[in-house]
This record gives sequence, C-alpha cells and structure tokens, in this order.
Amino acid sequence: MRSSPPSVPERDLPVGQLAASDAPALDPLLEAAGDIVFVLDTSGAITNASKRAGALAGSSRGLRGVALATLAADADQPVLRNAIADAAGAADAVCIEARLRTPEKEIWFEFRLAAYRLADGAAAVLAVGRDMSGQHATEERLRHMATHDGLTELPNRLLLSDRIRMVIAQSRRSGQGFVVATIGLDGFKKVNDGLGHPVGDAVLRMAAARLRKTLRDSDTLARSGGDEFVAVLPGTHSEAQIKLVTGRLLATLQSPFEIDKHTVYLGASVGVSIYPQHAEDEVRLVALADAAMSRAKETGKARCVVYSARQSGPPEHDISLEAAMFEAVREGEFLLYYQPIVDARTRQIQGFETLMRWKHPTLGMVPPVRFIPIAETNGLINLLGAWALKAACVQLKQFEEAARRKLYISVNISPRQFRSDKFLDVLDDALAFSGLGGEQLVLEITEGTLMVDPAHAEALLNRMAERRARIAIDDFGTGYSSLAYLKRFPISVLKVDRAFVKDLPDSPKDGAICNAVLDLAKHLGLSVVAEGVETEDQLNYLEQRGCEFVQGYLTGKPMPAHVAMAALTEDLYTALLPTDRRAGNP
Repeated sequence: MRSSPPSVPERDLPVGQLAASDAPALDPLLEAAGDIVFVLDTSGAITNASKRAGALAGSSRGLRGVALATLAADADQPVLRNAIADAAGAADAVCIEARLRTPEKEIWFEFRLAAYRLADGAAAVLAVGRDMSGQHATEERLRHMATHDGLTELPNRLLLSDRIRMVIAQSRRSGQGFVVATIGLDGFKKVNDGLGHPVGDAVLRMAAARLRKTLRDSDTLARSGGDEFVAVLPGTHSEAQIKLVTGRLLATLQSPFEIDKHTVYLGASVGVSIYPQHAEDEVRLVALADAAMSRAKETGKARCVVYSARQSGPPEHDISLEAAMFEAVREGEFLLYYQPIVDARTRQIQGFETLMRWKHPTLGMVPPVRFIPIAETNGLINLLGAWALKAACVQLKQFEEAARRKLYISVNISPRQFRSDKFLDVLDDALAFSGLGGEQLVLEITEGTLMVDPAHAEALLNRMAERRARIAIDDFGTGYSSLAYLKRFPISVLKVDRAFVKDLPDSPKDGAICNAVLDLAKHLGLSVVAEGVETEDQLNYLEQRGCEFVQGYLTGKPMPAHVAMAALTEDLYTALLPTDRRAGNP
C-alpha cells in the first residue's frame, strides 16, 4: 500500500440520512465510467456518489454525509483520511491504494484524489477509485507460485529457507534448539517408472498430506524436489523427541497408498540435523540433513539417521574445511575456470571444459581434489553443480560474441548430480536462462557413474539427448570399460584419459591403446578428445592418427574467463601449427 503524506488532526464527520436522489446528478461521463466516483467536502464527507459507488456500499441511499474513510478497512482508514485532507489543500492529485468494505468482501481500489470547485464555488475533493482487486489477486497468485510447490502446494526451497531463518532467530532468543529432517521416499522411482507419472504425482500429494497431518501447526513441511520433503521442527532437539517425531513420520508413510486400481507400498528414509549442534545457518542444516538421509538409504532404508561428521561427513581433518565451504557458498568464493579444447589439425579453439575452483580468503586456491569429495558427501555438490552449469552456459554466449563463431562448453556432472531427480530441471533451466542450444553443451560423465544403475542411466541419458545435449565419457578406459554401453547409451564423445597420453609417442602400449580407441570411435561415429597433452610430440602423434580434439597444458591451462576470452580473440595457438600450415600457406 502506498502511504499518504503526514496525517492531520481527526475531524468529527457529520453523518446524515439524505437520499441519493436529493443530491444533484453526477456528470453522465462520470456515471458511465467503469470506476467508482465520490464527491467529498473538504472534511472527507460524501456529498455525492456514482451509482456504482453506491452499489458497492450496499445501497445508493444513505451515503450523503458519511465519511469516505469509514467505508475503508480498519487498517486503511487513517491513510485514506489523511490523503483526502492532503488532496484538499494540494495543487496536484494524491494517489493511494486502500480497501473498501462491501457487504460481501473487501475490494482493493487505487484512489486518485483531486481538489476542485463545485458550480456554487464550494471547495470539494473528487475521489475516483479504480478496482485493483484483480491485479492484487494476480500478484498474490504469483507470490504463491514463487514460494510453493505446484504439485503438493507445500512451501518450496525458497520459502523453506525463510522459515528456517525465522526459527533460527526464535531459537537464539529462546535458547532452544530445533531439528531439520529430510524425508526421502523409498522405492518411489520404481512407482514413477512402472506405473507412470500420474500415479507418481498422486503418491507425492498423498504423502505430503500424510506428513502434514502428522506434524504440528508450528512445524514447517516443504517439498525440496523429486521424492524428498523437509520438515522444520521448532523446539525439538532431544534424542527422545527426535525418535518420537521421526517414528511417526516413518510410520505414516509405511501404510499402503491406494490410487485408482493400484496399491503402492513405499516407506521412507529420514535424515536429521540439529541446530545449533550441527550447524547455525539454513544452507548447512538442510545439506547435513540431506547427507544423513542419504546415509539412511545406503544403510538399509526405512530408518532415521542423525547427522554425524564421523559417519556421514568427510574425514576428521576435513571438518573445518567442510564448515568453510558453507560460508564460501554464501560469500561467492567459488569460481569457474576454462580449459581450451583445441582442434588437433588447425589448433583452433573449438570449446572449453569448465572446471570449478575455490578461492579461500586465507588458504588461497583450494584444489578440487580436496573440496569436491566433501561437496559430494554433504550434498553441496547439487547446489554448486547447478550454479556451474548455468554460469558456464551464460559464459559460452559471451565467448561466442567475442569469437564471432559457434563454440561449445563441456561441464562435468558428478555422480550425485546424475542421481538427482532434479537434474533435468537444472539442465532445462540452464539452457533456457542462457539461450544456449543443447548441441553446444557437452555433459561429461564417468564410466563408473553410468554403471551404478544402467537402467536409470539409459533413461536419463535419452532424456538429455532429447534436449540435444551431447554426452561425453570422461577418463575413458579407467573405469568399468564396458564396450556394451557405447552401443546402449546415446554417447557422442570419448575423452581419452591423460594416463594413456603422458608417455606418447615413446610407449608402444599407450600408443596401441590410443590407436584402438581412435579406431573404435571412428567406426561408431564418436568424437575423441585426448586429455593431458603437454608436448608437441604428443600433439603431432595424436593428430597423425586421426584424433580430432586435444586439451592440456600445451594448448592452454585452466584459466579465468577474461584470459580465455583473450585466447579466443588473439589466436594464441597459431604458433603451434607447423610452418607450412600457418595463415597464408596452403
């Protein structure tokens, strides 16, 4: 609501019972307008009103002498009263929003209040109100959509974060702790895949209703995505309380779900984090509860696990680093570096692999080998991975504008990201936000990630391919090395691991492996990127044997975006071409 200028002393407003027919008729144009119109004296009392204004008030009679402000909602009466007084003595119109009470409901109006003189010379105020209830209803719906899950109508992650911050503030005042519990349905994927998404959606709605009924009014239940829910339980912190509440949550989801002609049996796994013992901010509390829930699934399902750094987190010596990671997310300390992927024949940059870096304020650059495993364990990898994917897509558009040609970006997908039910939503969001074509995005996945659950991998990769994203097998030859998946999965790129490149061209065994991979890729119609190229002899060897693309320290170390931009525009790698193939030579 827009506020009025400073208030003026309240006046006693006369209330009369003169019928509307006793008042002079309003201008026909005002009567014909869709807005409501009141003519007021300088005290704010109604001297005339349009028929629509009278109808809204419940009667066209009895308005004469009534203070317009008294027709407003209680909270809006002082604002409207002061605005009328200000308009009476101002040269310009005064605009405010206020709710008028009708016999059925309250309606939002935008009032334009302007001073003018009647035909007899008396001072008056014309109040023209435009119905804003539709706009306010739309704004309210948009607010609801932004903060609630569309399927279950529960709060989403955005509203969940606000609720946790509120409970943190209350707990600091009261000195009492509270619990965050992540609840993951067991076996939901089989229901979704076997019975279809409509049945799966019905199960989620029923599960949400059961959980909500189990919790107190003071508790918050949110859907965090997929088959996972998060409950915030103020005042719950003792072992006995946690056992009682989580036992009820597990029990309510063990009963069968009757949907159409199907009887569905599920169950759930619950992970718990406690404020302030485990964390003192909302991001870390949810991430640790999520890690504990994953631990519950890994150790038998249908149980509750309370977070433990020793069981669910990284090694003891990395606990302080883990705590710093949550702070780093809030402070924006994570960065993206870009390593060029170069055409082996022309030495021209064709794309970049995106690599995450952490610039700690005191430790300096923390190597990925230290923080990526921690993020994979505590759940932060999903948040970081989603950010990296979107940021990389946006950056590629800027690279293309500088280079004035098409390029591609390659992004690593962690095992935990790949298993997430929300990954496709993250992918769609990155492509839509950046405007990038799916074919310009290469998603790098390790062999081991694919072979954990081949059926899930095949279904997900096919949906990724529907978006025209290309799939690369990272570190090819170092994992399961099952050639069957090259036929089964929609794979486009093989990345030869640096272990098979570093001893070229002197090692016959490495040469034989590289030749076999190149020959296999050629016959399957796959592209090949050789990693770890550090010498011209290695580059020349790979080029002569038909390797299309290379990356490594010879053609460019991982670099910040502005340095990568310079590499694109300054053609830094022309010097790597043999003399007879540089610009100007055939």
